[in-house]
Amino acid sequence: MNKPTLIVLIGPTGIGKTDLSLSIAEAYHTSIISADSRQLYADLKIGTAAPTPDQLARVPHYFVGTLQLTDYYSAAQYESEVLKKLNELFQEKSVVVLTGGSMMYVDAVCKGIDDIPTVDNDTRQLMLERYEQEGLERLCAELKLLDPEYYNIVDLKNPKRVIHALEICYMTGKTYTSFRTRTCKERPFNILKIGLKRDREELYDRINRRVDMMMEEGLLEEARKVYPYRNLNSLNTVGYKELFKYFDGEWELPFAIEKIKQNSRIYSRKQVTWFKRDTEIAWFHPDSTQEIMQYIEQHLA
Repeated sequence: MNKPTLIVLIGPTGIGKTDLSLSIAEAYHTSIISADSRQLYADLKIGTAAPTPDQLARVPHYFVGTLQLTDYYSAAQYESEVLKKLNELFQEKSVVVLTGGSMMYVDAVCKGIDDIPTVDNDTRQLMLERYEQEGLERLCAELKLLDPEYYNIVDLKNPKRVIHALEICYMTGKTYTSFRTRTCKERPFNILKIGLKRDREELYDRINRRVDMMMEEGLLEEARKVYPYRNLNSLNTVGYKELFKYFDGEWELPFAIEKIKQNSRIYSRKQVTWFKRDTEIAWFHPDSTQEIMQYIEQHLA
């Protein structure tokens, strides 16, 4: 029996994944699974460029707007829930589309996440309190003692990564590194990866215009509504954190908008670097719809 196929459409922010994913899903009468770690939050529609009501009416979408800002969610949870959903969808469809720019979420579905223990609430609370009281530098120094191997490769400016590694060290008495086996898990479906690319100038222009459009659509009001929750990890997100600085009186609004554009461009570069390491991705310009559809057809045949 032929295995079903997951078409994975990836690329940096603002590249044009949404329109193409809708076209592919409509061509195969199938559904779209979002691989965007921020579109999961119901209150972040404008700033995450979540699918519009019209787009949601055209094609069934999953993993969009399902979480509250206060919900804890991880790439490991995402892996397990998406695999369960795919198992259901593949009962009826031979093709499903997965699209988004969250690199870890894409990898979680395609390659699997290491079986790292779930952190209990007491340990999480303890580490958050220590972070607030002692600061990141102290925690980095402790990580260097407990897991020097991970200390050498982790982004030491990213509190989430440093704290998580320490949580695992505390809970298990083992190094975080010992759980990171990086073995690629077998999947019961074929994976076809399509990457979208544009010239840097063209992409940056699209990103800048998209930020202006978000402001016109009401991003400022959306950010103001979620401002009381600003310290949550879900809001450590480009578009919101810059506007929070404006609300705090630290930045003028035009400067905050420029910073959103700049940080979006920086993020797009990180995404491109990450995706370029994956040799399984076939790259196309987003306007090459016909070529892309032919490529899919050949592989499905």
